[in-house]
Amino acid sequence: MTDLFASDTAAGNDRPLADRMRPASLAEFSGQRHLLEAGKPLLRAIEQGRAHSMIFWGPPGTGKTTLARMIANTTDSHFIALSAVMAGVKDIRAAVSEAEQHRHMSNRSTVLFLDEVHRFNKSQQDAFLPYVEDGTLTFIGATTENPSFELNNALLSRARVYVLKSLTEDDLLDVLQRALADAERGLGGNYRIEDESLRIIAAAADGDARRSLNLLELAADLATDGVISEETVAEVASGSRRRFDKQGEYFYDQISALHKAIRGTDPDASLYWLARMLDGGCDPLYIARRLIRVASEDIGNADPRSLQITLDAWSVYERLGSPEGELAIAHAVAYLACAPKSNAVYTAFKAAMADARDKGSLEVPMHLRNAPTNLMKDLGYGDNYRYAHDEDGGVALGETYFPDDMSPVKYYHPVPRGLEIRIKEKLDNIERRAREQQAEKTND
Repeated sequence: MTDLFASDTAAGNDRPLADRMRPASLAEFSGQRHLLEAGKPLLRAIEQGRAHSMIFWGPPGTGKTTLARMIANTTDSHFIALSAVMAGVKDIRAAVSEAEQHRHMSNRSTVLFLDEVHRFNKSQQDAFLPYVEDGTLTFIGATTENPSFELNNALLSRARVYVLKSLTEDDLLDVLQRALADAERGLGGNYRIEDESLRIIAAAADGDARRSLNLLELAADLATDGVISEETVAEVASGSRRRFDKQGEYFYDQISALHKAIRGTDPDASLYWLARMLDGGCDPLYIARRLIRVASEDIGNADPRSLQITLDAWSVYERLGSPEGELAIAHAVAYLACAPKSNAVYTAFKAAMADARDKGSLEVPMHLRNAPTNLMKDLGYGDNYRYAHDEDGGVALGETYFPDDMSPVKYYHPVPRGLEIRIKEKLDNIERRAREQQAEKTND
């Protein structure tokens, strides 16, 4: 079985710097201290040479492949690496056959590492289960997506999930400095670069060790007389975007953060998350659509202008594009964040929808039915309907608008914020007048 991630020492410096500098031991490994501190299960597994099936979940360039290799090495296991992007059921069968051969001929266990495991469908994921169960394979999967959504429960139940975090800027600086100094695998001290320029590369890598080394290698290729200038670093780093997967975990995490910051009335954090998403390449029109949801769900009648301002921002972006349109969206974000909040209509609508679903097709009361024909009038459609405009104050006090077989329900409870203060006052006044009118009828 071909190891898609295997290193080839004979190839020497022809291999990318990121591949050459892959850590060979824990001493060279940067980041993931929460997993590799003394006493942690993953560290114990590596140190004691006890492999178990696991899933590494985290952003790109955080060491998932490297940790899998270390586990195979410390357990003296045969290592097979596949990528779900290119592999299929045929490759799985070949890997199992190879693992069985090593098991029978040399009594060696096999660690099978599957990168991008979330790209395998259910049947492909299930194909591993019998061989994990009987010990033929120790399965290690790597994914950038949430395993809860992307992996089968059967596979998850047999593997422990370890969450890897983005590397810090200091972690990346360690990676870069080691590459600059390493004479055997790295750049061998042949390049000079200012500390500030190195920090720019680390920042542009956005927590991804592989990206940081790729940027450093590109800068070194453009260097003059072994000097990596600030101008070169700026040019190399300028095309780098922050981590942002338009269909993945980070996408939904960041839009969730934006929504919650607006709901929490924090305009500064709201603008930050807006900027993060735009910087990462998110479609501004997607954000505009989500803001309309925020205006309806979290502000509602407390400030009805919010919905119109958000619609206007959407329209501005469609007409002007970037960057003018993005500023209009920023205006909407700041306004929504500062606006009074109410989910009263959102909550009321959900409750009404539940009743509409659960109570069946209740008949429309006769007095509320329209009567456009004589037959319908003869049947009593519209009888005793009270035209609200003819009533005192434009309200037909005591009139019932619910189905006859359903008791009136109070869904809408305006909150004491924004315009809903006035709405609540009006509704309370109508209820008070209706009670007074009913009391007068009773006394009569």
